[in-house]
Amino acid sequence: MKLKDCPKDLTMINCVIVDDEPGNVRVLEKMLDQYCPQVMVCGEASDAEKAEKLIREVQPELVFLDIEMPHGNAFDLLDRMMPVEFDVIFVTAFDEYTLKAFKYSILDYLLKPVNIEDLQQAVEKASERLRLRKSSAQLNNLLANLRQPDPLAQKLAIPTSEGIVFVQVDAITRCEAKGSYVMLHFRNGEKILSSRNIREYEKLLPPSHFLRVHNSYIINLMDIKKYHKGRGGTVEMQDRTVIEIAIRRKNEFLSRFRM
Repeated sequence: MKLKDCPKDLTMINCVIVDDEPGNVRVLEKMLDQYCPQVMVCGEASDAEKAEKLIREVQPELVFLDIEMPHGNAFDLLDRMMPVEFDVIFVTAFDEYTLKAFKYSILDYLLKPVNIEDLQQAVEKASERLRLRKSSAQLNNLLANLRQPDPLAQKLAIPTSEGIVFVQVDAITRCEAKGSYVMLHFRNGEKILSSRNIREYEKLLPPSHFLRVHNSYIINLMDIKKYHKGRGGTVEMQDRTVIEIAIRRKNEFLSRFRM
């Protein structure tokens, strides 16, 4: 564990780096110094135990956190420290399942080797989360989702103009494109306008239950009431909404029902 002299400066973001490979720490430090001058590195730690001690002592605003490290992983560390007042940017070479969990919670991660542009964007987003004090709820959502193996029971963080809403995936009946935004419709009749686009939801929602049937629609296959034949056909949902199926998506749709 290494501490550095970090005088309080309201224009700077104090951070610590947690990584068990010294080479990675040096590279990230140099990148931050050169490309993110608003970030000041105040310490570094090589394992979860030292990281917890360092974070409690330094009380940084931002932590660059490797996922796999000695004496417990990043999620064990965060579990012990919740609720947290700092923001986290994960630096990882981890598997796709975990990366999707980050996206569900609208948290940033950097893949090794770190790309300069990705680093700058992640720092900018972290600055915004710190300003709005959003980090703790998003970290809680991430940790809860990682404990829940059923993707339909996980919660999805939906960015809106007013903040972030957390909803259970299985409650979504369909996503409807509204320009570069998406209107999410729920089984209880509620609607939420999200600032994510429909392509992002196509990647996020579990393909076992959700299918994009049109440029403007992703539907929950469990909520279909009827299918009506036609060039592409249409589906009637449980709430009686009728949705057109694009001709080029018809075969994929029918194959889900072995038709």
